[in-house]
Amino acid sequence: MTTQKTILITGASRGIGFLTAQKLVQEGHIVYAGMRDLDGRNAEAAKALKLFAEGLPGKLVPVDLDVADEKGVERTVAAIEAEQPIDVLVNNAGVMPVGLTEGFTMEQAKDLFDVNVYGVMHLTRAVLPAMRARKSGLVISLSSVAGRFGMPFFGLYCASKWAMEAYCESLHYELEPFGVESVLVEPSGHGTDLVTSAPAPGDAVRVGQYGDYSKGRDRLLGMFQGMFDQGEAITDAGNVATKILELIAMDGSRPIRTQVGQDMGVTAINEATAPIQAQLVSGLKPVYLGAAS
Repeated sequence: MTTQKTILITGASRGIGFLTAQKLVQEGHIVYAGMRDLDGRNAEAAKALKLFAEGLPGKLVPVDLDVADEKGVERTVAAIEAEQPIDVLVNNAGVMPVGLTEGFTMEQAKDLFDVNVYGVMHLTRAVLPAMRARKSGLVISLSSVAGRFGMPFFGLYCASKWAMEAYCESLHYELEPFGVESVLVEPSGHGTDLVTSAPAPGDAVRVGQYGDYSKGRDRLLGMFQGMFDQGEAITDAGNVATKILELIAMDGSRPIRTQVGQDMGVTAINEATAPIQAQLVSGLKPVYLGAAS
């Protein structure tokens, strides 16, 4: 029987977040589904989730949550904790800009990091004090295969995912003595609206200087959309939601990284770097734990 947990998930208005919220409540969990503008543009999504949850063993509560608003995040987390302890945080909210890297303005870059990096930090910092005090908790952060290598026309997106992977992995080691886990999920391309809603570079002058090469954005997005339109099981976004559910239900220690979908060489990268990383951490551990003094 599934042990009921209280779970906060961000970016639950669409895509992987929406599907994950549904699967979690089906399994009997208490789900706080975070999304922006709860009474406005995402009102229908919130309504759909609440209707879906009717009659199911779990409980679903939409909450107004903008991951880029640090104070708002802190208020929301405090309000949930006042009702019941948060067992699991799923950092799912994210944006995927696609286009010539030079063509994105600094304002666009800052806006992206506000969501993909600082948003993860805001939520994680908000839940960790109570988790550490209870010596129990799980933080699952949605990265991407783009968090493990660089790709043309995905430079900004890769940069944000590399940054959040480093942050989340470092937390993984630091939280170990407190019974709290920080782990990453690395999906490849899945059929969500990330492709159709991908922000384009804002500096038209710089983009124009690349000539026909600048059309690479449209060609890549068209390739991905064509792949998703085929409806193959491996690109079904439900696979990611299922994997998140499996990680939550898992007993014992969880892997730092879990790849989902088309591998794209990520497993090989993870397997090659894992022993190097483990050796580094093993060598540092006596120092930062104070055993070397």
